[in-house]
Amino acid sequence: MLRATRPLEILTPDEMARADALALAAGIPVERLMEAAGRAVARAAMRRFRPVRTLVLAGPGNNGGDGYVAARMLEHAGWPVAVAALAPPRAGSAAAQAAARWRGPLLPFAPEEAARASLVIDAVFGAGLTRPVDGLVADTLAAAGGPVLAVDMPSGVDGATGQVLGYAPQAALSVTFFRRKPGHLLLPGRLLCGKLVLADIGLPDGVLAQVAPRCAHNLPGLWPLPPLEVAAHKYTRGHVTVAAGAGMTGAARLAAEGARRGGAGLLTIAAPDRQAADVLRGGAPGVIVTEAPLDELLADPRRGTWVVGPGLPAEPATLAGRAVVADAGALGAAAGDAAGLAGCAVLTPHEGEFARIFGPIGGDRLAAVRGAAALSGAVVMLKGPDTVIAAPDGRAAINDHAPPWLATGGTGDVLAGLVAALLAAGVAPFAAAGAAAWLHGEAGFACGEGLLAEDLASRIPAAMARVRLVSEADDGGGGLEKSCIRCGRSHSARYEIAQ
Repeated sequence: MLRATRPLEILTPDEMARADALALAAGIPVERLMEAAGRAVARAAMRRFRPVRTLVLAGPGNNGGDGYVAARMLEHAGWPVAVAALAPPRAGSAAAQAAARWRGPLLPFAPEEAARASLVIDAVFGAGLTRPVDGLVADTLAAAGGPVLAVDMPSGVDGATGQVLGYAPQAALSVTFFRRKPGHLLLPGRLLCGKLVLADIGLPDGVLAQVAPRCAHNLPGLWPLPPLEVAAHKYTRGHVTVAAGAGMTGAARLAAEGARRGGAGLLTIAAPDRQAADVLRGGAPGVIVTEAPLDELLADPRRGTWVVGPGLPAEPATLAGRAVVADAGALGAAAGDAAGLAGCAVLTPHEGEFARIFGPIGGDRLAAVRGAAALSGAVVMLKGPDTVIAAPDGRAAINDHAPPWLATGGTGDVLAGLVAALLAAGVAPFAAAGAAAWLHGEAGFACGEGLLAEDLASRIPAAMARVRLVSEADDGGGGLEKSCIRCGRSHSARYEIAQ
C-alpha cells in the first residue's frame, strides 16, 4: 500500500510570513530557506520538463530570490537558462545575495523575451500579493511561449482567497513550500496553479504551534469516523429522522439513503400527510415512514438527529435540543433571517442559498463562511467545487476532493443525510461536516462520469471502509493523507510531495 505525506494545515500568507520569522528567530537563516526553495523549484522543473530554453522572471522580493536560485541550479544541470528581473532586489537582502550568485545571462523583462522561451518560471510575486498585476508584468506573463512553472503561486493570484488580482497566468505546475495557502485550494486559484508540488524546505513543524493556523485541508486524518463497536445496536448507532415535504418525497428518500449508508442505525421519514406517506412507503423497506405529529416524534429522546429541508413541516428552532442538519427548504425559509436557523448543528447551503441568508459571498469565500458560522452559531458548509466548512469558533477546512459530475440534482440531499448519520453516531458537527464532504466526493469518484444521485449513497460504505483501512495501517505519525487504496495515488493527481 502506498501512502503520501500530506500536511493538513493551511497557512494564510500572513501566517506563512510569521512561520518564516519564527524560523529565523530559531536560528535558521533566510538564505538557507531560499536555497532550499530554489532547489525544489529546479527539481520540479527537471522532473516535469526536458531541458529547454528557460526564462526565469524574477521579482524584487524573496519570490524572485527563489527564482535566481532555481536558475543557478538548472544551469548547473546543463539547462539553457536566462533571468529577466523586473527590478533589483533590496540591497543586503537574501534575494540580493541570490541574485549576486547568478552568473548567467540577464535579459530584459519584456513580452518578447517571454515569447521566445520554451519554459517560463514565474518568480515575480508570491502568495502575499495584495495589488493587481497589470502593465508590463501582465503583458510579459501573458506572452509566455511555453508552459509556466509558478514559484509559490502564479503571480496575480491572492494566496489568501484564490482570487485573481488583475491578471494571472495559467501555470502547468506550481511549487509551494512548507504548507499550502488557501489560494491553492480555492477557485479560481486552484485551477490556475496546475499541478501543485509541496516542498519541504527545512522549516521546522514546531513553528505551527506558535502560528496556530485555523484552516486545514479537508482530508482523512483531520476527522474521525465513528468507531465500529462490537456491542453496538441500532440505537447506539443513532436514529436519524428526515422531515419530508409533500412535494419533495424524492429528496427525502435520497437524504434517507445517505443517512442509512452512512451508518445510521434507524431511519425515519416524517411525512406531512397520508398521501406523502403512501408514496414514501413504496421506497426502501428498511425505512420507517410515519405520519405522527411533530410533538409525538419529539417525545422520543432517541430521535436525536434530524434532517430538515425537503419541505418545512417545522422551523428548525422548534427542534431545540436535537442535532439538526438544515438544507434546501429550511435554508430557503431563513432567507434574510439567519436567526431563524438558531440551534441548528450544520447548515449545508449552496452559493445561492448562502447569499439569500447571509448576503453576498464576495471575494473572500473563507471569511464569508467563517462570518456565517459565527452569526448562526452552526457549522456552515458552503457547497461547491471548493467546499468551505467553518465552525463558530473560527476553525475552517477546505474540501477539494470532489469530481465535477457531482454537480447534479439530488446529490446535496445525499450529503445532508450523510452528515446526519455521522452526527447521530456521536461525531462533532465540524468533523461530521468535513468527513461527509470528503466521503461524498470519494463516493462520487467511485461512481464515475454519468453519476445519478440515486447511485451515490451505495458507494458511501466502500469509501468509509477505505478510510478505516488506511487509518488502521497508519504508523501513528498523524497528520497524513493516505492515498487511494485502489491505485495508490490521489484521485485528483494534483499534488506531489517534493522530498
